[in-house]
Amino acid sequence: MQTKAEPPAALLGDRRTLPLITAYFEFNQLKQLYRQGWLRRGAPEERCETVAEHTFSMAVLAMVIADAHLPHLDMTKLLRMVLLHDFGEIGAGDITPADGVAATIKHARERESVAQVLGKLSVGAAYVDLWDEYEAGVTPEARYVKQIDRLDMALQAAVYQAQGLVDASEFLASAAQALSDPGLQAILAEIRVILS
Repeated sequence: MQTKAEPPAALLGDRRTLPLITAYFEFNQLKQLYRQGWLRRGAPEERCETVAEHTFSMAVLAMVIADAHLPHLDMTKLLRMVLLHDFGEIGAGDITPADGVAATIKHARERESVAQVLGKLSVGAAYVDLWDEYEAGVTPEARYVKQIDRLDMALQAAVYQAQGLVDASEFLASAAQALSDPGLQAILAEIRVILS
C-alpha cells in the first residue's frame, strides 16, 4: 500500500479551480505517501515516514549543515531543490530499487509528474528546470542535495533501529556509497558509533 487515503487531488474531481489550489491538492499527496523502503523492511504504517516528512527533515539538515560548513552554496537554490526533489513521486509513487523499474522509466514517470504538477503554475517552468538540475546532479547544490537525501535516510534508519523497527545496516551501507563530502561522511561515521 502506498498511501494513507485517497489522493487529495481526486477529491477535486472535475472541478476547475485556481492552478495553485490544484497544485496544492496534488503535492499534498506527499503527506500521505509512505516511504516504501521502510514499509518493506517492517516499519508499521502508523509509524512509517511519509515523503513529506522526509522532505522536511532534509530541508532542516541541508540548511543547518550548509550554513555551518558550505556557505558558498546558493541557499535559496538548495532549499528549493530539497523541497522539489521528490515531486516526481506525486504521480509515480515511491519507486525503490526493489520494484525492478529501469532508471530511465522511473525518471520519465517522475519527470512527467513534476511537469504535470508544477507546469500549471506561473513560475512552474523554473521549478521544473530546478528539478531537472537536481536530477542531472551536475551543480554543487544538486550534488549536495543528493548526498543530504542519503544522509537523511541513514539518520532515519538509525531512529528506526533505536526504536526496534528496522535494521539500519543496509541503509547505512547505501548512504556510505553515496556520500563523498568529508563532513557528511563524518556524520555517517558518528551514526555508526551511536548504533554500535
